Amino acid sequence: MSTLRFNALKETLNRKPVEIQEKGRRSEIFSENVFNEHAMLQHLTKDAYQSVMNAIEFGTKIDRKIADHISTGMKEWAISKGATHYTHWFQPLTGATAEKHDAFFETIGNGRAMEKFDGGQLVQQEPDASSFPNGGIRNTFEARGYTAWDPTSPAFIYGTTLCIPTIFVAYTGEALDNKAPLLRALQAVDQAATAVCKYFDKNVSKVNASLGWEQEYFLIDSALAAARPDITLTGRTLLGHSPAKGQQLDDHYFGSIPTRVMSYMRDLEQECMLLGIPVKTRHNEVAPNQFELAPIFEEANLAVDHNSLLMDVMEKVAQRHQFKVLFHEKPFAGINGSGKHNNWSLATNTGVNLLSPGKTPMKNLQFLTFFVNTIKAVHDNEELIRAAIASASNDHRLGANEAPPAIISVFIGSQLSAVLDELENVTKGKLSPQEKTDLKLNIVGKIPEILLDNTDRNRTSPFAFTGNKFELRAVGSWSNCAGPMTVLNTIIAKQLKDFKVEVDALVEEKDLKKDEAIFNILREYIKASKKIRFEGNGYGEAWEKEARKRGLSNNKTTPEALKAQISKKTIALYEELNVMSKIEVEARHEIELEEYILRIQIEGRVLGDIARNHVIPTAIGYQNTLIENVSGLKEIFGNDFKKLAAEQIDLIKKISEHISGINSKVNAMTDERKKANKLDGQKAAEAYCNKVKPFFDEIRYHCDKLELLVDDNVWPLVKYRELLFTR
Repeated sequence: MSTLRFNALKETLNRKPVEIQEKGRRSEIFSENVFNEHAMLQHLTKDAYQSVMNAIEFGTKIDRKIADHISTGMKEWAISKGATHYTHWFQPLTGATAEKHDAFFETIGNGRAMEKFDGGQLVQQEPDASSFPNGGIRNTFEARGYTAWDPTSPAFIYGTTLCIPTIFVAYTGEALDNKAPLLRALQAVDQAATAVCKYFDKNVSKVNASLGWEQEYFLIDSALAAARPDITLTGRTLLGHSPAKGQQLDDHYFGSIPTRVMSYMRDLEQECMLLGIPVKTRHNEVAPNQFELAPIFEEANLAVDHNSLLMDVMEKVAQRHQFKVLFHEKPFAGINGSGKHNNWSLATNTGVNLLSPGKTPMKNLQFLTFFVNTIKAVHDNEELIRAAIASASNDHRLGANEAPPAIISVFIGSQLSAVLDELENVTKGKLSPQEKTDLKLNIVGKIPEILLDNTDRNRTSPFAFTGNKFELRAVGSWSNCAGPMTVLNTIIAKQLKDFKVEVDALVEEKDLKKDEAIFNILREYIKASKKIRFEGNGYGEAWEKEARKRGLSNNKTTPEALKAQISKKTIALYEELNVMSKIEVEARHEIELEEYILRIQIEGRVLGDIARNHVIPTAIGYQNTLIENVSGLKEIFGNDFKKLAAEQIDLIKKISEHISGINSKVNAMTDERKKANKLDGQKAAEAYCNKVKPFFDEIRYHCDKLELLVDDNVWPLVKYRELLFTR
């Protein structure tokens, strides 16, 4: 095994950067492999083009005959680009993407064949749903699932395959993917936000949720990764002693990008440009060998698709550069983990960002309306947001020194806090002319000036306002954005819907003017949601104590957090807005619990294997070398050998203690795992969390101590210093 380690290091040190041939200006190659509006205008009839556009903008259905025209144009475009196959590209509840390739090929008799792709193949396919997570939705005799075309996300070519973004539903009609609930949530927030926007602008007919994700990741050489069974099987290191130098000098963040990494980034960005993924930013992150890329904001559904596609592309491009991409939230202990910050906002079809102040008091009242309603929605549903970001891997990051805590809070900055404090004092009921003028001119009217100089940014907050958007910072780097975005847009839709009912009631029943009614309702929301706002440092016991006093939840583990998914309140919320049925909600809860159990189970088995089959034999081998040395000293020096061999004897004892510690802890962990395997659902997840997982740190402690004691020349596993600093 040590030979494998040193061969991997030698291979890594001999790597040369891959030469990248530029394919043209980015503006010229952007979306070259996407069946977008430009491509549709060239390859579709006028009626077919208009039908797709109506489906995108208004959600209208596409006639089967029109679908045949669309498929013909799409096929000809794809074949002209070198495509030989097509696939319905979807996002099952595994968190990854899925695809089954079929050729544009069909025999027509007499030894002849033709390229075929009709409207039926475009609109719907029937992949076997039995092998995808379903949470009990699918019966054994109902194994079929259906993928249905989502025209709001354009088809694209990757390699030689035409990829058609689709939703994935069960034979019985329930959603088996991440996209279908997201689309429903986006429709709900569109309807609710549009209705509220009409208080301020009658011309608004549609509101889109926008998303800009920031993807953090680690890059390590593929040979080094292959020499680590834990990285290969779990995506993270289950053991390994911290190197003398980590990130403490702060010399990696925004530093010069290593040459091989820069070559990888250039290659990746070119692939992204061709696929229409608008990546713009790249830089070194805080930890060694950690990096980040971020795109220009897009409509949320497309942004989610692009992030899922990006993660696939990143891994494939990495292979060309002999890299392994690590998306795990905490692949290395003792240094920063990785997140996927979700920057969210709402924008109207008239071009207005609803979370950006305007030039008039009325526009700023519109901003405050959506701003305060967002805070109120987070306040009322903080446990559901926590559940949306919960996973076995993200548990390692939430609450660690560099990341948001498991307690959900909202940061808005001291200036906007002062504005909300002023609005708390608005008179109940009708406003005097003087108060109305003072509110609009001196409080609401001055918001743009306040924000102009407001550079506050709390990097510890899970949900922070950053000038013209909210940033959900607690999403894990391995996660699919669809889950958190479905929750966020659903709770905002519910909140805006309730807000409109309350405002209309004051206008109709209390005879208040529209702006008076809005101020009155916002005042109550500000008071009701005040406890969720927190401007301080989100770390440590002081904040946990304060959060308890405020009544905020602190669900530190995934099994705890996921309970909120199936509460009566959550199910009623999803059903009211037609985002998910009770069956769909409960199925997802079951799937996420099972995934948690399986991930901890796999990690436990891998750790036990490495500890017993790699670490212990190496330690015993080195211990035998020491014993031979002591025996030799005794033979030469007789009774004086104890003094001369004192250090070696002490080392032999320490190695024996750690070997014993590993064996006893692995045995105990295995016993607890066997007990947990006899349980189901919540009880099994809690057993793995509270009874099995704690042994990981104890076993790791002994293994890491042995790493320091055993001769470096025989240590079998690639060390942290090599994983993090070998370029």
